Amino acid sequence: MTDLKSRLGEAVAAAFAAEGVASDKVRVTASDRPDLADFQSNAAMAVAKAHGTNPRDLAGRVVARLKGHEDLTSVEVAGPGFINLVVSPAALTSRAAEVMADDTRRGAEPVDRARRVIIDYAGPNVAKPMHVGHLRSSIIGESLKRLFRFRGDKVWGDAHFGDWGFQMGLLIVACADEGLGTPFMATDGPFPADSPVTLEDLERLYPAAAARAKAEPEFRDRARKATAELQGGHAGYRALWAHFVAVSRSALEREFGALGVTFDLWNGESDADPLMAGMILDLEKKGLLVEDAGARVVHVAGPGETRKKKLDDGSVIEVPSPPPLLVVSSEGSAMYGTTDLATILDRRNRIDPELVLYVVDERQAEHFEQVFRAARLAGYASEGELEHLGFGTMNGPDGKPFKTRAGGVLKLHDLITMATDKARERLKEARLGDDLSPEAFEDTAHKVAVAALKFADLSNARTTSYIFDLDRFTSFEGKTGPYLLYQSVRIKSLLRKAGDGVPADAAIRVDDPAERDLVLTLDAFSGAVADAYDKRMPHLVAEHAYRLAQSFSKFYAACPILGADDATVRASRLALARTTLAQLELALDLLGIATPERM
Repeated sequence: MTDLKSRLGEAVAAAFAAEGVASDKVRVTASDRPDLADFQSNAAMAVAKAHGTNPRDLAGRVVARLKGHEDLTSVEVAGPGFINLVVSPAALTSRAAEVMADDTRRGAEPVDRARRVIIDYAGPNVAKPMHVGHLRSSIIGESLKRLFRFRGDKVWGDAHFGDWGFQMGLLIVACADEGLGTPFMATDGPFPADSPVTLEDLERLYPAAAARAKAEPEFRDRARKATAELQGGHAGYRALWAHFVAVSRSALEREFGALGVTFDLWNGESDADPLMAGMILDLEKKGLLVEDAGARVVHVAGPGETRKKKLDDGSVIEVPSPPPLLVVSSEGSAMYGTTDLATILDRRNRIDPELVLYVVDERQAEHFEQVFRAARLAGYASEGELEHLGFGTMNGPDGKPFKTRAGGVLKLHDLITMATDKARERLKEARLGDDLSPEAFEDTAHKVAVAALKFADLSNARTTSYIFDLDRFTSFEGKTGPYLLYQSVRIKSLLRKAGDGVPADAAIRVDDPAERDLVLTLDAFSGAVADAYDKRMPHLVAEHAYRLAQSFSKFYAACPILGADDATVRASRLALARTTLAQLELALDLLGIATPERM
C-alpha cells in the first residue's frame, strides 16, 4: 500500500529514466497551485542543463510518456518546464478505501528494516523539582519514541536520571549539617529503612547547598569529597542516596504521568557506575586517557582541529576543538562525561542498539560531540550510531528562557496547573462541557491543557525556539491543540448522531472538490510520518494533523453529510468522516495527545 505521491514519483522517475535522465533530483511534490494540479514535478528544470537539453522540451517528452497513466486524469507542461499532475477520481477512491481499511497505520508505511533504538529524553535530576526546562525534552522525546515505534522499530525510552554527580555530594553534606542524615554518615549499617528527608526537604536543601558551594570553598570541598566517597562505595552515603532517588522518583512519575510521558527504562547515571572502573582501565590500555592538570582526560579533537580562545589578559590562543573530555576529576570523581561514556557501554552490553537518540538542549551540543567522539575512539559505538537531537528554548515575551514573574524558574507542576486552570476557563467561555459530569469535565480540561502545551511545542520545528503564550495556546481557534481536539470531538458527535447509518462496508466516493482535498490530505499522512521519522522532526506530524483538521472543516462546510439526499452519498461521507477521525486521532497520539469523547 503506497501513497499517491510515492506512486507518482516512481512513475515520473521511470519516464525521466526512459529519456536517459536518471537522477535523485527527479521527485514529485504536492502542487504549489492546488487549483491547477494535485502534484507537480520541477525535475526538468533541475536536470536539463546537465543533460544538454531544454527544460520545457524534456518536460514535454516526459509528459508524453505519462499520458494514459491509470492514476492520472491529466498531465501537462506549464511555464518553463513544470509538470502538473491531476489524480484520477478512481485513484483517489482506491486510495481512500486503502486508508479506511488500514486499521493499524491509516495509510502510513512502516520502515523497510526495523532497528533497535534507544531514545534518551527528559533527563530529570534527583532532588530537583522538574521545571519548564524539562518540558521540551519530555514532549519531543515522547513523540519520537511513539513515532519510531509506530514505524516498526523496537524502541526503549530512557529517562536517564541525573543521580550520580556533584549534587549528590552537596545533599549529603547538607543533610549532615542539619542532622537529617546522621545515621547514614557511618560507613557500616544497618541503616534506617525510612527516608530521613521528604521531597520538600530536598527542594529546600539543594538550592541552599548549591549557593553555599559557590560562596564557601570549605563547604564545596567537603561536598566534592562526599561525592567521591559515594561513588567509591561509602555504605552510609549510598543508603542515604537511595532515599534521595526513591523520594525524587515518586514526584517525577507524577509530573510525567500528568503529561502522558512514559519510559521503558528508569536508568540513571548511577547504573553505569559498575562499568566505570573497568572502562577507565580500558581507556588507559588503549592509550586514550591522559593526565591533564591533575585530572584525566581523553583528547577527542582530530589533527589540526582548533578554535580561538580569548584569555583573561586579552590575548588569543588556539586550543583543540572540541576540548578534551574530562573523565576523572582532580578529586577522583567521575564526571558527566564519564557516566555518559559508561552509559553508552552499558547500553551496548544490555541492548546493543543500532541507534541512540539524545533529546537534550542544543546548548549541550559540544558536550555530546566530546562524548560521541570518545565513544568512537574507544570502539564503544560506530559512526552514525549516536545522535544528539538538540532543541531550542521555550521563551518568555522578552525572548529569553521562560521565567516566573519573580524571575525564578517555573516548576513543571505549576505550569501544568496554570494550563489546566486556563483550559477550564476556556471551556466555560465557549460553553463546552456544560453537559459533562464534574469528573468528565476535569478530565477534558486536563486533556485540553496537555494538548495546548504539547501542540504549542511540537508544532514548532525541534531546532527552533518559541514564545510561551498560554492565552493563544489554549484557544479553540487557530493552529492550536484545543482546536484539534474540538475537531475530533465534532466528528465523534457527528458519528453518534448517525448511529447505525455508517455501514461497515460503505465505499468512499470522491466527487466534490472538498472530498478530493480531504482524500489527498489523508494520503499525505504516510509522507508526513516518514519525513518526521527521517528528519527526527515531530512538527511534520503536527502540521499534518492541522491540515487534516482544516480539510475536514472545509469538507464539513461544503458537503452535507447527515442531510445528504442520496443514501449512498450519505454513507460515503460518513465513512470519510470516520476515516478522517481515525487518522487524526492517530496523528495526535503520535504527538502524545489524547482526545476526549465529548466537550
